[in-house]
Amino acid sequence: QLQASGGGLVQAGGSLRLSCAASGRTFSRYAMGWFRQAPGKEREFVAGISRTRITIYYTDSVKGRFTISRDNAKNTVYLQMNSLKPEDTAVYYCAARTGLMATMDDEYDYWGQGTQVTVSS
Repeated sequence: QLQASGGGLVQAGGSLRLSCAASGRTFSRYAMGWFRQAPGKEREFVAGISRTRITIYYTDSVKGRFTISRDNAKNTVYLQMNSLKPEDTAVYYCAARTGLMATMDDEYDYWGQGTQVTVSS
């Protein structure tokens, strides 16, 4: 089970940190990803991190602004979001998969419930 939190309303240029806590499984066995879905748009990949943190990948639109990290001892993955823009407004989802990190949502096995991020201009 994945539980995402940390969303909210922030002004453009502000920051938020999302957290995704995992329970019921061996967290360190899973690659983790963050996705987002804006109104009227398809869900898109935002960032991913491998089990051992060796591989990290970001979609181009968030590079240099977002940072994904994980704490395997706390069974938690984070998404630090800085310099937020109105176009970052979306519901953000965390996801887990066995094996290597992936960027396609249909490659992930488990999903959190989503947390709303709203960036005002």
